Amino acid sequence: MQAAARSLDAGSLQPSTPAAGLPWRSIAIETDIAGLAETWRALEAHGLVTPYQSHGWVDAYARTIGKAERQVLRYAVLRDASGAVCAILPLVITRRSGVRFAEFIGGKHANYHMGLYARDFAARCDAHLARRMLGEIGAAIGGLDALVFVNQPVSWEALPNPAALIPASPSPSAAYKLALIPGDGEATLRRSMSSHARKKLKNKRVRFSEQGASSVHRAHDPAEIAALVDAFLGQKAERFRGMGLPDPFADPAVRRFLIEGALPGPDGRAALEVYGLELEGRCIATYVGAVQGQRFSGMATAFDMTSSAVKTSPGELLLAELIRRKCDEGYTSFDLGVGEARYKTSFCDERDALVDSFLPLTLKGRLFVRLAAAKRELKRRIKASPRALRLAQRVSGLLRRRPAALEAE
Repeated sequence: MQAAARSLDAGSLQPSTPAAGLPWRSIAIETDIAGLAETWRALEAHGLVTPYQSHGWVDAYARTIGKAERQVLRYAVLRDASGAVCAILPLVITRRSGVRFAEFIGGKHANYHMGLYARDFAARCDAHLARRMLGEIGAAIGGLDALVFVNQPVSWEALPNPAALIPASPSPSAAYKLALIPGDGEATLRRSMSSHARKKLKNKRVRFSEQGASSVHRAHDPAEIAALVDAFLGQKAERFRGMGLPDPFADPAVRRFLIEGALPGPDGRAALEVYGLELEGRCIATYVGAVQGQRFSGMATAFDMTSSAVKTSPGELLLAELIRRKCDEGYTSFDLGVGEARYKTSFCDERDALVDSFLPLTLKGRLFVRLAAAKRELKRRIKASPRALRLAQRVSGLLRRRPAALEAE
């Protein structure tokens, strides 16, 4: 296991709180995720972790997108007095406008940004200990101006998220979820969806069945995974072209990430699952989700806009079938990720509250944090106001069309 140059002992900072009272004894900043695999998976098996901080997810991301973008990845490992790992924070070091700050790995590809924590560690943390922990991690990394943690769940599995305990503000969007009833997908949908929404979905299913023979399948072997990922990416590309937007999935590294993440790990389980809905042998809808423990987290969905079945909402039909399957497989939680969409409110009856936390470490970081927090708050206010959101979308559309018009000239 290769360690970074800096390591910090919790008792060496002459803290205001006695070192003996801290739930961690040392902080090491690691650079080799492969060397952390056994330790990471052991903490993951019993601790607090979202699907986006599983070893399989972060490892696949690091080897593909992280490598392609030359991201500086660091893993803060906290150990208690007995030497047991009590927390791992997977971080990426970003430099923007002359400011160097750390944030959780994953960016927009991850719906939830959080560390991994032993349950007793998370239960013991308060705002003071959380601030102390993050400050020492910043010092151990060295040269940082700030820590910027956005889209953090306030809690996970009924325990507080330590890094969200420091002063925070609501994120621009929440995350939509539903609790599953193991073994009974129909009961789950009856509980989470309104009678009107279920009736519409049933009518769509009837009209869809008239289109021909269909099936839903998950890709397992490498060839199947690559084929379904390519179908997903093609459907996404067509969608973004139609909207006149840049395609965030166009980078070849994203394709590699989705394929690598969907391949089984040493434990036989994959960090990602890729599903397809086929109609008469043609894939017309796709779904990519991250899995960890008994939770399935929807990352992205797409559908074939040229299909004759497009008016039957094949993406929603695929989602309903996935919910049923995850119930049958014994999963207890299903989420559709961050951001507003009509289909999310139709299927989900709960939300995960998310917050943004900013911890400046230098004067330059303090100024940067104020600006970053103000931007996030403005985004939240715009999203909370339908009128402001429509205006922002109209202005954004005009700005996108203007460069295209100049290019045509």
